[in-house]
Amino acid sequence: MLGLATGSIAGLAAITPASGYIGPLGALVIGFISSCACWWMCSYVKHRFRYDDSLDVFGVHGVGGLIGTILVAVFAAPALGGNQVDLNILKQLGIQSFASIITLVYTLIVSIIILKVIKSAIGLRVEEQEELIGLDLESHGESGYNG
Repeated sequence: MLGLATGSIAGLAAITPASGYIGPLGALVIGFISSCACWWMCSYVKHRFRYDDSLDVFGVHGVGGLIGTILVAVFAAPALGGNQVDLNILKQLGIQSFASIITLVYTLIVSIIILKVIKSAIGLRVEEQEELIGLDLESHGESGYNG
């Protein structure tokens, strides 16, 4: 069920930038491509590079949103069910890709700055013992099932 829910969110994250510009067939194709790419990111890439993305935020929202942002340039064309009459697919693909790269660079720089500030102020991780006990119990005081 978790995979089904995550795949649904990946499709929604991908279709959001394209909504209003593409037709149902384009939405299905973007949803399929993004779900496969997000699954690959969350199942293989995250484990291969061992980065901490516990809720798969980057793997689902980042990758899905990026795919939707770029593919709107393709599926907004009337020949593919979109509603952008004067669309030059290659030109728009360049615009969408350039804007995506700028956004990725900006987000990376700002995230690094924010992480450095937080690390110097309170740290980025809890102690290993707190992780072993569990953050729900240690940090939030949850005691489990009270049935």
